Amino acid sequence: MGKRQVRKMFRLMAQGQAVQLTSPMASVKKLARLAFVAQQFGYEYADVRRGAGRDNALTMIIVPDPGPQAQARAAQNWAQYPRAGDGVSLPPVVPDALELLKARINFDLTGKNAEKRMGYSALGLTVGCAVLAVRAGGSSVAFAVAGGLWALLMALLGIGVLVTRKRNAKFAALLHAAGFAPVTEEGGRVRYLPPTAGYGARPAGPYGPYGPPTAPYGPTTPYGPSTPYGPPTP
Repeated sequence: MGKRQVRKMFRLMAQGQAVQLTSPMASVKKLARLAFVAQQFGYEYADVRRGAGRDNALTMIIVPDPGPQAQARAAQNWAQYPRAGDGVSLPPVVPDALELLKARINFDLTGKNAEKRMGYSALGLTVGCAVLAVRAGGSSVAFAVAGGLWALLMALLGIGVLVTRKRNAKFAALLHAAGFAPVTEEGGRVRYLPPTAGYGARPAGPYGPYGPPTAPYGPTTPYGPSTPYGPPTP
């Protein structure tokens, strides 16, 4: 978690709206640390998306948390860490809280929708192998080679499905034990949301009840705008 990215996050949070943060290296741990810091100053993790095509970057959305507990926590942390916006003077990371954030991010990335995408991949691979055999001449040898390739790819895909299910079950058990509840969004996507009265209790699309970011990266803070690095004014 770089100081520059933390400073940028605080500048955006100071505007009091949804913030979008991108990790080009697709690091869940890095995003979880950023989300943890944001939670200490009035924000809440909302969602994460993986880039399409060759873009493997992860994009995380955090939103203001208007809940009284979140605001009290933010006020306390701003009083204790008034220079947090420098990216260095930050509250210590709580390992259990970080693990929960990592579980939420991972589950959002590889939940039931990931298994569905694997099913589509299996269909695409089947069609692709058939087309390959036809383009290779359509002989029995070509179909035999394509069939062998198809069997290998299906075996690898099957292993991937099993591994994904096992990981998802682990994340779901961890979140359930911490009081998070499964919520099915429009489109059938299942997510685990916190049992708090803020963002988590009122999901409304991929960005929560606050709508999408208003700028390339968005912005935010439950107390309204402030100076780029200073604490917001209650």
